[in-house]
Amino acid sequence: MRIHALPDDVLDRARGLAGADEHHEWHAESPGAPLRCCLRKAGPGEPLVLFRHTPAWGAGPYEESGPVFAHAEPCAGPATTAAFPEALRHAPRTLRAYTAGGRIHGGEVADPERLADRVTTLLDDPDVAAIQVRSASHGCFLFAITRD
Repeated sequence: MRIHALPDDVLDRARGLAGADEHHEWHAESPGAPLRCCLRKAGPGEPLVLFRHTPAWGAGPYEESGPVFAHAEPCAGPATTAAFPEALRHAPRTLRAYTAGGRIHGGEVADPERLADRVTTLLDDPDVAAIQVRSASHGCFLFAITRD
């Protein structure tokens, strides 16, 4: 599997618009916020941008926008794109599978100890092009997964 944080162009645009409209906010800090740039939790004193994002997968009536946090300045990105991010694996997650055409093709809420197995099972379906991983409690998009 391959893990996808938010692309640099999306992050650069959000950073450039921070404070310019109601969809892009500066935050001096928000400890514990899940960061979509490096796929870890924010620490104390880290300046952040909170903005509305529409994930790449999900088209037509399945397209959704929601709030996401990222570092206010560019960072090194995820430690790895080959494994579930350690900081985001300790809570139930909604796994939503999509076809290449952006249609929902299954999904479930998976407990932390079953995340890897459930992702593998969803990706074994040839009709699944991508999986959106979301917060089970808030529904917010965290990251995407595709086949390696």
